[in-house]
Amino acid sequence: MTCLLCDKPLHDQPTWQHFLGMQQDTFACLTCLEKFERIDQVIQNDVLDSVHSLYAYNEAARAYLHQFKFMQDVALAQIFAPALRRVLNDAKKIVVPIPMHPVNKKKRTFSQVDALLEAAKIPYQSLLEKTTESVMGEKSRSERLAMTELFHVPADIPYNEAVYVLVDDIYTTGTTLHHAAEALKQRGVHRVEAVTLFRPIREK
Repeated sequence: MTCLLCDKPLHDQPTWQHFLGMQQDTFACLTCLEKFERIDQVIQNDVLDSVHSLYAYNEAARAYLHQFKFMQDVALAQIFAPALRRVLNDAKKIVVPIPMHPVNKKKRTFSQVDALLEAAKIPYQSLLEKTTESVMGEKSRSERLAMTELFHVPADIPYNEAVYVLVDDIYTTGTTLHHAAEALKQRGVHRVEAVTLFRPIREK
């Protein structure tokens, strides 16, 4: 088996933990994984009760997202499956992926957030619909902050008292997650958290 990032052999040998299901498969070599800076940064804002970002958005993260999202290398969803599984493994919480607009999803052929959750074997509910084709990565910070309603909740929320966890690949200004959380809370949800794979670390 080879590393999904650098294509070099992993040299992994099966162990007794593998056979007992206690050890997860490895999809990237240690050299590649060490390029990702784990930060586990947790913040709050006026709508989101907490946002947990796992890794810094550095050069390795930028290259990863380009290959995964824009080069359509869906297999790369496996790289962060163990990390996502550890933070989202709570049956009492309802996981909600940030969706793509249907037009954009058709162009890309897959939803990157759904792919990450499926690779991590995390059950999720698609409760949100994107109302605009606009892509956050193509807008300036001021343009993002000025945007109006981005999401629609097309059906009834099943359990208002439950904790809902939004999942996205990257947190930048927080506009996307803010609008998604607001859409859920307008439908009666009391607590909305979020988990993102990456977040830029700004100098203080």
